[in-house]
Amino acid sequence: MITIRTAKPSDIAQLVRLLKELFTIETDFVFDPDKQACGLSLLLESVKDCILVAESLNENKVLGMCTVQTLISTAEGGPVGLLEDLIVTADFRHQGIGEKLLAEAIYWAECQGLKRLQLLADKNNLAALNFYQKLGWQSTQLVCLRKC
Repeated sequence: MITIRTAKPSDIAQLVRLLKELFTIETDFVFDPDKQACGLSLLLESVKDCILVAESLNENKVLGMCTVQTLISTAEGGPVGLLEDLIVTADFRHQGIGEKLLAEAIYWAECQGLKRLQLLADKNNLAALNFYQKLGWQSTQLVCLRKC
């Protein structure tokens, strides 16, 4: 049995392990457990952001996670959400867990009055891209750039 709930500080070690798994797929990022733990702690402390986890009640284990961070969009004239870090551990994929996490993230965003959700996905992660497309997410003409 799987339940979706808000993350708590005691989940951080399991969430860091999930991010390690995610960063093996997303080649733009380098895994650093201290940085990831710090980022997770900041998100947990934030009143405007959210970390959701999928937990196996049988095993008392976090099997997946999803974060939503709030931004202000001039295009939308208000708050929007950036969905990040959607990952389900490999052994539990294709069981509807990712879809449940995503549905709960959408519900959370609606409850917060967010006008839009957006996400970034690795262009080579065809499984993720197909997953999002199947659930009605649309590609845009925007390209992500960054400066480190």
